[in-house]
Amino acid sequence: MPTAAIFGIRSKSGGSSSIPAIFALLGLTLLPSLAFCQASHNADRSRPNILWITSEDNSPYLGCYGDRLAETPNLDRLAAQGIRYRNAFANAPVCSTARTTLITGMYACSLGAHNHRSRVRIPQAFPLYPAVLRAAGYYCTNNSKTDYNLADPGKPWDESNGKAHYRNRPPGRPFFAVFNLTTSHEGQLTEEAVARRRASGLLLPKPRIAADKIALPPYHPDTPVVRRDWSVYYDNITLMDREAGRLLEELEDLGLADDTIVFYYSDHGGALPRGKRNIHDSGTRVPLILRFPKKWSHLAPAQPGDWVDQPVSFVDFPATLLSLAEVKIPENYEGRPFLGQAKATARDHVFLFRGRMDERYDTVRAIRDRQFRYIRNYSPQRPWGQHYSYAFRVMPSMSSWYEAFRAGQCNAAQARYWQAKPPEELYDVAADPFEIRNLANDPQYASRLAAMRGTLREEMISIRDPGLIPEGMADRLAGDGTVYNYTHGDEYPIERIVDLADRATSRDPAALPDLIAAMADPHPVVRYWSVTGCLILQEKAAPAKQQLQALLRDDWADVRIAAAETLGYLGEPEAALKTLEATITSGQPYEVLALLNALEFMWRAGHVPLSRAQSLVADLQLAEPADRIPRYLLDLPGGTESK
Repeated sequence: MPTAAIFGIRSKSGGSSSIPAIFALLGLTLLPSLAFCQASHNADRSRPNILWITSEDNSPYLGCYGDRLAETPNLDRLAAQGIRYRNAFANAPVCSTARTTLITGMYACSLGAHNHRSRVRIPQAFPLYPAVLRAAGYYCTNNSKTDYNLADPGKPWDESNGKAHYRNRPPGRPFFAVFNLTTSHEGQLTEEAVARRRASGLLLPKPRIAADKIALPPYHPDTPVVRRDWSVYYDNITLMDREAGRLLEELEDLGLADDTIVFYYSDHGGALPRGKRNIHDSGTRVPLILRFPKKWSHLAPAQPGDWVDQPVSFVDFPATLLSLAEVKIPENYEGRPFLGQAKATARDHVFLFRGRMDERYDTVRAIRDRQFRYIRNYSPQRPWGQHYSYAFRVMPSMSSWYEAFRAGQCNAAQARYWQAKPPEELYDVAADPFEIRNLANDPQYASRLAAMRGTLREEMISIRDPGLIPEGMADRLAGDGTVYNYTHGDEYPIERIVDLADRATSRDPAALPDLIAAMADPHPVVRYWSVTGCLILQEKAAPAKQQLQALLRDDWADVRIAAAETLGYLGEPEAALKTLEATITSGQPYEVLALLNALEFMWRAGHVPLSRAQSLVADLQLAEPADRIPRYLLDLPGGTESK
């Protein structure tokens, strides 16, 4: 796979830009003409039809969830007819990884498919849920987003395209149908997208909510551009609601509403900065509304209009779907059904994860229960607000926030997004819904912190989490098999890796002897985390300098790259640059991507002159379009990401 594959692939299936991608095609979902619909299929009425309506990039910014600025009458009506889940979560805060979790019934990180826009092989024996439903007699359609991080998902759907529709099913078959609405996607915030919609009459000449009436979250600076994006975003949410309303109306017109259980949810949290891509509530909490017709009301966990507080997450959705359809759940599925004949004991927490987002590496794991969120940052040396080329291009508010930060116009809560992260975060979300006050160092919450830390460790070990394996190592370790097969074998020392990674990311200088000892370990992932611990310690890792220099010759590129970046802090930039020069020409794509990330941070820390950085990646600049690599590293000597 050439390096170009990372930067150059374009996809109609959705999302971001730099690691391969373009967001979903603009425009509304077009519903088939009712004139061609047969309203009275002789369907199997012994099992429910199930309709999933999904939307993109929106937290519960709906009237029925208490948002006073929202205008969402159709979804509000659905909520009045159905039930709302107060604690529903996407396991990952980005579309491809969230959808991988949904389609497989397994945590994407369990399969090694946690990095946004990757192509990961999974065991052939693991069935995707539409294939399981089809084998049980359901007609399954997807209109039309796939965007799975799978090398070969096969053809699990009866139909999967822009014309896919349950009306095409053969007589006598129940249906399962997904309709995905892109209207609230972050890509719809560009000036071009807004102008196009206003010209077509979809948007009013001016936003419905005046910018000065927007109630900003406390982590956003009060700039005109930030306010503009919020006001446009609320209009997009209203447009999305209209599309959902048309889908619900069509179900009624076809005479199928009384036989169909309806789900509405979004693919992850909101489009605005610190929403999508972030593991806080703003990036992972989603609206989830279910409506049960009278015939199937016995399956509902509450009465119409009620709330359900039980925590649920995407990994639970496929198991729940099969349970409602009275279909056996595959043994490899990791979700817990929360409805139907196989309904399990309710969860007390959900497990959340984050890997590479676009072109940026940042490993994070988290636990969220009804009140608290615990976060473990495995890349605390990196800020939350790294430069994501796509997000900076499509969201004016992202650049506006960064410029306010650079100008010193942000308060502590607003500036934190652009600064290095703490190793651990703990929030009382019930009391602090915007997750501003980190309680991890508060003695009053020490027992809570320890308990949730232990729960997270148990979750990671139970799924033998491959997320601590650098992406550039994964295929080589897996060999002819899959990452899942490798991590479930004896050669993967999961407990030792989790414990070392926790120690390495603690920022505790007392961990240095353990890190130095681990540098001689035969396992490359162990060596990688020993070096990463030194990188996090920076100058405090000086006693490990000799061992780090030796690791510049390591057989694994990710180890060499981490050692090179660390040696920049220890006064050895030339040795580091020579290692990077050799790797950039011989490394595989994800190794090169890790190198570019390290190189940028070396430049920002003053360890590498801009001219050397530009020279090092000059060949990439010649080979690739300028917007497909970290352009700001090459030609923005001021270091601004505002272009």
